[in-house]
Amino acid sequence: MQNLTLSWQSSGGSAVALFGASYAVHKLLPARRTVVAVLREAGTLLALFALWQLVGQLSVMSTDHALDRAEWIHRTELNLGLPDEASWQRAVTPYPVLVRLANYYYASMHFGVMLVVLLWLFLRHRARYAWVRTTVVLVTAACLLIQFIPVAPPRMLADRGFVDLAAQYGQSVYSGGIGGMHADELSAMPSVHVAWCVLVAVAVIAVARSPWRWLILLHPVITVAVVVVTANHFWADGLVAVWLLMLAYAVQYGAARLRRARAGGAGQETPDRPRPLSSVR
Repeated sequence: MQNLTLSWQSSGGSAVALFGASYAVHKLLPARRTVVAVLREAGTLLALFALWQLVGQLSVMSTDHALDRAEWIHRTELNLGLPDEASWQRAVTPYPVLVRLANYYYASMHFGVMLVVLLWLFLRHRARYAWVRTTVVLVTAACLLIQFIPVAPPRMLADRGFVDLAAQYGQSVYSGGIGGMHADELSAMPSVHVAWCVLVAVAVIAVARSPWRWLILLHPVITVAVVVVTANHFWADGLVAVWLLMLAYAVQYGAARLRRARAGGAGQETPDRPRPLSSVR
């Protein structure tokens, strides 16, 4: 399966084109503010994505101990009593249709659902959009910092009973590169897939008002199951990702409280300050 994501070169070039288009529309059609905003925001997201792709390629330092770290994570999980991911994978391998669906879900829904939710927020709930976009940036940046330490995914631990099902079915997103570059295979810890799917669910439930919004919980449930049965991530990868997401929320909450405190303090008059003489009667 061809890697469904863009390379950093393609993303960067597209971002420049979108910024140029937004500038042209602003100059030629100044009344089209919504179009300008959409083009500028799309350019910003693609520029951030290009940076993420570039850093992801640079983050693979020494890979000598990537497999050792993966084996340590698996061994620690078993010692803590967590279910063996290999047993989950063995449960689905007899069903080729489920395997193919899981591989497709892993390859496409990660970006697809996020893009749809961001577009929905931008067009329908602009006031809440910045909160979600900032969360995406913060949690993804935090994941990248940890990914500077290479960790192999479970599918590379054949001696532990794992199988690379995507490669067996010709659906691996890591076999087909774009622009001479390939997706980073040694950045399994933490799982950006898990971080994003939980983020999407929280955003939809918090912003939407329809009772059907709770169906979005199926996305993180399916995503967690998919990343495990395809042997792309350990349980620990997802747990660390969710912890980083909670940290991103805490940072934004703290920053918002600080801004409100400063705004409130600036609006209050100091009690001991003498009144102007002109106000004294």
